[in-house]
Amino acid sequence: MTYPPNGSTAPPGHTAVPTMPTVPPQQTRGTAPPVPVAPPPAEPRRTAWAEGIERLKSAATTEPGRLRIIGAVLALLVVAFGATTAWQMTDRQAAADDVLHSSQPLSADAADIYRSLADANTTASSGFLAGGQETAAVRDRYEKDIRTAADKLVTAAASTDPGTPSAATIAKLNKLLPEYKGLIERARANNRQGYPLGGAYLRYANEKMQTEMLPAAEDLYTKENQRLRDDYDAATPYPWIAIALGVVALAGLAWAQRRNYRLTNRVFNHGLLAATAASAVVLLWLVVGHTVARGGLNASYDQGVRSLNVLHDASIASLKARGNENLTLVSRGAETVKVGEEVKDKYDVDFQKQMTTLATKLKAADALAEGDAAGEAPVTKANSSMKEWRIRHTDARKQDDSGNYQGALDKIIGSKDDKPTGECFDLVDQSLDQALVHEQAQFTSDATGGRDAMTGLSVGAAILAVLAAAGALLGIGRRLSEYR
Repeated sequence: MTYPPNGSTAPPGHTAVPTMPTVPPQQTRGTAPPVPVAPPPAEPRRTAWAEGIERLKSAATTEPGRLRIIGAVLALLVVAFGATTAWQMTDRQAAADDVLHSSQPLSADAADIYRSLADANTTASSGFLAGGQETAAVRDRYEKDIRTAADKLVTAAASTDPGTPSAATIAKLNKLLPEYKGLIERARANNRQGYPLGGAYLRYANEKMQTEMLPAAEDLYTKENQRLRDDYDAATPYPWIAIALGVVALAGLAWAQRRNYRLTNRVFNHGLLAATAASAVVLLWLVVGHTVARGGLNASYDQGVRSLNVLHDASIASLKARGNENLTLVSRGAETVKVGEEVKDKYDVDFQKQMTTLATKLKAADALAEGDAAGEAPVTKANSSMKEWRIRHTDARKQDDSGNYQGALDKIIGSKDDKPTGECFDLVDQSLDQALVHEQAQFTSDATGGRDAMTGLSVGAAILAVLAAAGALLGIGRRLSEYR
């Protein structure tokens, strides 16, 4: 018999229970010790998502829980609708603003650079033909063209991101412009002294203009036109994501009110009704506002930009034709090309080509201006002057081909009594300028109307969406209060 290990006696009234000594189990020789059994693996902890789903399922078993879920979903839908509307319309309004204040003005500047360079080249050749009697008007026109080109290049450079292809083209033109001007001054200096070298310098300057400067200016014009087209593509598509969310939000609100009516037999829930009204206003404003904006922007492109592009092309063709006409007399047959079996003056062949282009562009401009009397009148006048120009040019070529150089010169740059082709060219140029001013005003009016139709839509949609979400939550809260 043993007592507690600390040697204490059993308490009074209790008999000590003897304990048997622990005998270790006998291990049989050659037998492996028992293998400990691993405890069963702990049950994996559920993810927060799974726990949330479980709570949601539990809440959905009671009407108050279902109401809370419905209220949260409706508020989320309405807020998503408002946020998406604000986002998409902000992007479209920014693109429309770029069309009006950035890409189209830059496209027009690029066209002006091209026209100024082409007109400077044409005016220089006209002044050269006058010899030492170059008029102050001709000289002033040339200087004005050079200044215009330089100023427009500065404007374009300030509005173009560094490192872009357009920036490289502008830098190239800035480098070539003083080189061209230097060649023209050498041509004039030699021409005043009667040296034939003046004609060579003029042809070299024309070659630089035709093969380097004008292609670069045309490339700049093409790039800015593409930038303009990209801005239109960003501004005009319908915001389908926002519209779809608006329809879903209204459908959800309608379902919630129908459910409320079926359960309570109450026709109206003021909170849900206010949320529905606010969402309907946003959706209607979105669809109507963007439709009006889209119509204005499309009109500005179809009736403005397209006409401007065609008129710019016509003006450039006219300037090129005039320059080639002048160079036909300057070169005096020094530059020829073979056309079929005939050898013809290179500049006269180019003149005919540009006049064909001019006639084609004027026909297209007349079709685009159909129904617009103010737009048709200058195009009709330019077309009439172009036809007279061709007749007078034919007379001038007859004089030159017969050896009467002075007679041909009078037919090109002479006084009004000589009925010179220069008079027709000036009329074509002035008429096209009038048409360009009219179409630019038409573009500005339509594009401004399109952009203004989106004014306030982004902010208004966001505010109304917040009010609609609040209304939905208040409406559901009113139902929940009935269970307290």
